[in-house]
Amino acid sequence: MTAGRFSLYLDLIRWNRPAGWLLLLWPTWSALWLAKGGFPGWHLLAVFTLGTVLMRSAGCCINDVADREFDRHVKRTAERPVTSGKVGVREALGLGAVLALLAFGLVLTTNTATIAWSFVALAVTLMYPYAKRFIAMPQAVLGVAFSFGIPMAFAAVRSDVSLEAWVLLLGNLFWVLAYDTEYAMVDRDDDLRIGIQTSAITLGRFDVSAIMLFYAVYLSVWAGVLARQATNAYFLAGIALAAAQAVWHFFLIRSRSREGCFKAFRLNHWLGLAVFGGVALSLGV
Repeated sequence: MTAGRFSLYLDLIRWNRPAGWLLLLWPTWSALWLAKGGFPGWHLLAVFTLGTVLMRSAGCCINDVADREFDRHVKRTAERPVTSGKVGVREALGLGAVLALLAFGLVLTTNTATIAWSFVALAVTLMYPYAKRFIAMPQAVLGVAFSFGIPMAFAAVRSDVSLEAWVLLLGNLFWVLAYDTEYAMVDRDDDLRIGIQTSAITLGRFDVSAIMLFYAVYLSVWAGVLARQATNAYFLAGIALAAAQAVWHFFLIRSRSREGCFKAFRLNHWLGLAVFGGVALSLGV
């Protein structure tokens, strides 16, 4: 493989934009700590960290293949490797398959419950790129896909997925709705022109209000669930810091400028880090 080809592959999996996998990582790490009641051990931490990066990268390959006809009409995405023709469809799918298989190899080092749930996670991941063709709020499907590390973490630690894990998934789904609606606001004009359905289009003039509501639901659900395990000052500080960031995002997106909305989306991983930091420090790092 030439250096140029390798560079294209890195571009395809968004290697230079780690915010995407960090958005997946923080709730997954939080779930590991909560399921274990503290540090989950180096094995599970390595499995879920590497698995998160690999599956996010595989998801980029699948998404770019599915969206290549739409992406060429959007200025921000027109030069993506598959859309521009620099990487072929079969080549991108092959890379995605290799990355997914590597992630599955990591899952095989856990337990039967985690392996079983990994197939459900894969199915949701494959479903999302096509959801925008049929669903008015495809970000809800993405919310499930981006939150599935939570039940898988509980399965890996406890060999079972409790109600607590599903409630945390539901809460995290609202966080995904918040930041991916900010992301969709960046491309709203292009998406309207080419006929793609997104939450930014569906919500219309209520987009900013809805995003703030999504943030409030996310933080309220997580605070309510975690109150039984993490009640000290560290946890409260983490939630408060996350809430302060959500308020800051309101000022970034209220004018609906592309720059402000994209900045809010891009910095969302700090909000997730604040929640994880509160959880980890309160339960023991």
